[in-house]
Amino acid sequence: MNNNVLIIGAGGAGLVAALNAHNAGAKVTIITKEYPTRSQTCMAQGGINAVLPHVTNDSVEEHIKNTIKSAHGLAEEQMIKHLCESAPKAIEWLDNIGVPFSRTKDGHIAQRRLGGASGSRACYAQDYTGLKILHTLYDQVLACGIDILNERYLLNILKEMNSVVGVSVLNIRSGEVEIYESSSVVLATGGYSKIYGSHTTNSKSSTGDGLAAALRAGANLLHMEFVQFHPTALKNSAILISESARGEGGYLLNSKGERFTNELAPRDEVARAIHEQVEMGEEVFLDIRHLGEEFINEELPQERKLAKLYENIDPVYELIPVKPVAHYTMGGVEVDKNTKTNIDGLFAVGECANQKVHGANRLGGNSLLELVVFGKEAGLHAAEFAKDSSQSSLHVKKSQEDEEKLLEAIREYKNEINFYEFRKRVAELFYTKVGIVRNKADLQSVHGEIKDIKSKIPLMGVSDKSKAYNTNFIEFLEFANMLDLCELVVEGALKREVSCGAHFRVD
Repeated sequence: MNNNVLIIGAGGAGLVAALNAHNAGAKVTIITKEYPTRSQTCMAQGGINAVLPHVTNDSVEEHIKNTIKSAHGLAEEQMIKHLCESAPKAIEWLDNIGVPFSRTKDGHIAQRRLGGASGSRACYAQDYTGLKILHTLYDQVLACGIDILNERYLLNILKEMNSVVGVSVLNIRSGEVEIYESSSVVLATGGYSKIYGSHTTNSKSSTGDGLAAALRAGANLLHMEFVQFHPTALKNSAILISESARGEGGYLLNSKGERFTNELAPRDEVARAIHEQVEMGEEVFLDIRHLGEEFINEELPQERKLAKLYENIDPVYELIPVKPVAHYTMGGVEVDKNTKTNIDGLFAVGECANQKVHGANRLGGNSLLELVVFGKEAGLHAAEFAKDSSQSSLHVKKSQEDEEKLLEAIREYKNEINFYEFRKRVAELFYTKVGIVRNKADLQSVHGEIKDIKSKIPLMGVSDKSKAYNTNFIEFLEFANMLDLCELVVEGALKREVSCGAHFRVD
């Protein structure tokens, strides 16, 4: 078991952790529900924050101040300081491994201003920044020969006493339970914005499986009520239109053609301003026509393609209809400065973790930075822990039998209620009552309904009893995980009676 590190998740955070654990001498295995190139990291379009050495009109101190302000007092200054001070080296490393950043005429990495920032510090690759970082990391992982097990759904984190001994997963291809032993596990499973159903920029995979498994294992989850709503998603599809469009000079207009907010204020403020317009009966549009076709094709090509594909709108000539939707979850598994949870051998990084750097509202451009800076920390500390571990081996056969019995019991649930209808119901409840604005009566109502839905789970069994590629069964397991997280989100929102960042109580 020694010197073996399991990485659960193959987005940017997981791949950075894997590379660093591998370089530290660990035998690394990546286990992922989907394929790396379908990870949520690919949707981070706008840029990655860093004050680069040649920049004279910005400073690391300003980056720290902007991040603290955006967090509304719910982050740890030392962690933010470490994040921002590590940023230049993080960009240097990404540049060295081949990330194709856009360049200025004098050859420097191009930077733009994002919401909440006092300077233009987001390093970018057109408006495909996250995708290009992810693909470069994936190439590096493949070049290192690191094992990647795709299409494995995380079931449980396995423990002896308060120490990790491995994980159980469901092989989606075969429908069989698999047990992987390790004294060191890194969770990099992403966030839980899919509790908002179609009202999110996230993919269908952002169902919080890692957080739910960590919760069952006894890990602490922190600040679950804080969910960031991105101000500009396409109105009909909720596809993200990057903050880079506003960072490059785009305007927000209402139906009367009026600008009604500071487009580069922090995301929570802009999302609420749009919400207020919609409540008054206005439609809201993003206007980038004045930037010109040449500039849009060079700097914002993806935004033009997405608008054409999903709205039949060409933003070179037309206004883009937008709305705010759930985008990023600040809550997550609580970790210390070394990315370690309260369970020995269990580390967490990326959106599934709460590293205490985002607080109540994440600063745009800091999510990609977080996964590089703390992904490195997670990989190195997990490798060190595995190397020093003298833990006894897990009884694999017994664990496999236990997990199989558990799944078999779930497969035997009665199929009297269609859980898909309830999944849609929960999404609508959360968007309307646990969304951009909240109040006690609505939160109490939702809390009661979530508890009622959870009590009906044994009547919501799946109709498809097959094993291989049973998406019906996987989606049921995801729904059960989401309900556990939904309950925590509402309970956190009820307890926090004062408005703070992304959590806004109108009462």
